[in-house]
Amino acid sequence: MSIQAPPPPVAVDEETTTGKRVTPEPVGARTHRVLTSVPTAVLWALVILWTIPTFGLLVNSLRPGAQQFTSGWWQTFADPTLTTDNYHRALFEPPGGSLPFWKALLNSFAIAIPGTAVPIAIAAAAAYAFAWMDFKGRHWLFIGVLAMMAVPVQMALVPLQQLYSNGAHLTLAGTTYIVFPDLDLNNKPIAVWLAHTAFGLPLAIYLLHNYIASLPGDVFEAARIDGATHFGIFWRIVLPLAKPAIAAFAIFQFLWVWNDYLVALIFLSQNKAASPLTVQLVNLVTSRGQGTELLPAAAFISMVVPLVIFFSLQRYFVRGLLAGSVKG
Repeated sequence: MSIQAPPPPVAVDEETTTGKRVTPEPVGARTHRVLTSVPTAVLWALVILWTIPTFGLLVNSLRPGAQQFTSGWWQTFADPTLTTDNYHRALFEPPGGSLPFWKALLNSFAIAIPGTAVPIAIAAAAAYAFAWMDFKGRHWLFIGVLAMMAVPVQMALVPLQQLYSNGAHLTLAGTTYIVFPDLDLNNKPIAVWLAHTAFGLPLAIYLLHNYIASLPGDVFEAARIDGATHFGIFWRIVLPLAKPAIAAFAIFQFLWVWNDYLVALIFLSQNKAASPLTVQLVNLVTSRGQGTELLPAAAFISMVVPLVIFFSLQRYFVRGLLAGSVKG
């Protein structure tokens, strides 16, 4: 009589008292469950703690310079001496010949508005084309656009400055060909928002494509039956329906362009009259330390516009981020 070996033991993750096999809950699911169980009061407490530095900056911007250097902003409650002189000096009379902040504020708008509107206009049309127009090489071209999201802006600063200053030329067999003409764009605001437009387009196309591709195809089919062209469908149907995604990207792009320092510093290094708030904020304090008391007021001026933009468009923010996540 042959004796058979017992079967190998079955791997059991966990075992209850009843002997039934239980699969352990994934770490991600457990983490999500713990986070969702956090009371709302705790979240509000974190929000309040997060806003304390901003409130402290506002209070400090209203204090005289002598008090800023000798005591903390919370001492204002014991000695409430507030003044708007710091804002007046930052806006109209900065030390050391710095550009007044009201002019720098206009320069920031001159850079941020085109740097936000132009990518949205181009990306919305491109996203509709990638989603609903059939043309050769569409998928490969879309992959190429998405691959450009991985290119850091720092990598292109030197080539862009070369193009803006001298153009691009190629010499073959003793003959020089103009690849890109010398447009003399360096040290002009257009150079800055062109750079922001180029590097904002990949994200804009990706974000808007996800939303536009999720729109019901029956709507477009009915419009084509009624004789609508692609431009008519895009203008009358797609743009009104894509408001949440457009607003979400507008927030990202505007904040990025408004808070940018590096690109503006590189392309406007020789044109102080056209420099935005970020550059002037760094140059506000002179080499002898004059203007230090104006930094809180100047910083708060630069924060006001992004806060207004975010809170005015925040109802579209979550809807835009979730764009295209659910079909139908």
